[in-house]
Amino acid sequence: MKIPEQHIVPLSVQAIAILREIQPLTGGGRYVFASERGGGKPMSENTINAALRRMGYAKDEMTGHGFRSMASTLLHELGLPHAVIERQLAHGERYKVSAAYNFAEHLPERRKMMQQWADYLDKLKAGADVIPLHGQAA
Repeated sequence: MKIPEQHIVPLSVQAIAILREIQPLTGGGRYVFASERGGGKPMSENTINAALRRMGYAKDEMTGHGFRSMASTLLHELGLPHAVIERQLAHGERYKVSAAYNFAEHLPERRKMMQQWADYLDKLKAGADVIPLHGQAA
């Protein structure tokens, strides 16, 4: 996060299972993905971008931040509430008056959304149903 503000991140059943599985590799430190350079800092976005380049993705195809954009777009496409998505992404209120009064976390909705997101990703991984476009054969 760019600002030193607490941000609660509800986790899906799948995310918790992955974290438990990799815990012997990541240890018990403050960060699951700590900086290789030490100093008690998290892995940088540059590290993620470098890994994407090594996997063959060009800069104009995917970035670490691009995953946030993709998730936001797809969550909106799934019909989830804008305010809940924005809070999950730690986006602040754009309007100063609203920001001064609205501190809603939307935790129950965010828990449900993150589980729905994980289930959606599992379906994609398993080969989700593809709906043919009009005029195209399946």
